[in-house]
Amino acid sequence: MGGVFINTVYAKAVIHGSNKYPDIYGYAAFVPDKGKTMVTVSVYGLPKVEKCDCHIFAMHIHEGGSCTGTAEDPFADAKTHYDPGGCPHPCHSGDMPPLYADKNGTAKFAFVTDRFTPEEMIGRTIIIHADPDDFHTQPSGNSGEKIACGVIEKMG
Repeated sequence: MGGVFINTVYAKAVIHGSNKYPDIYGYAAFVPDKGKTMVTVSVYGLPKVEKCDCHIFAMHIHEGGSCTGTAEDPFADAKTHYDPGGCPHPCHSGDMPPLYADKNGTAKFAFVTDRFTPEEMIGRTIIIHADPDDFHTQPSGNSGEKIACGVIEKMG
């Protein structure tokens, strides 16, 4: 007999945009899944591209535990990509798949990874960048400014 097994969310992040992008909001959830981590993301209010039906954004886990910063970099305290193994980009543990937004600025997706556990994410940040990741420029894929951030916290 089939059925759906629903694991418990271990960690979550409430995502919000920078002052330049105040309409961005959403969440990410981190769920243990048979020794791996399932990540689900829902984001709304992403910048739209007038001539296209979608826009691609880079998304990464960053080392820092704060969505604060400076006028030039509002999420500077998120620091650099999470990379405990010292791997080159795009093989950092915190490198994530592209985030595809529809013409309304909405993006939703889920993926499973073995690059990190939900426990390792506590106290880190999830960052959305303005541009797509080029998957080769070091250290961060030439992904542009940080436009949204969420601190990852343990549930319960």
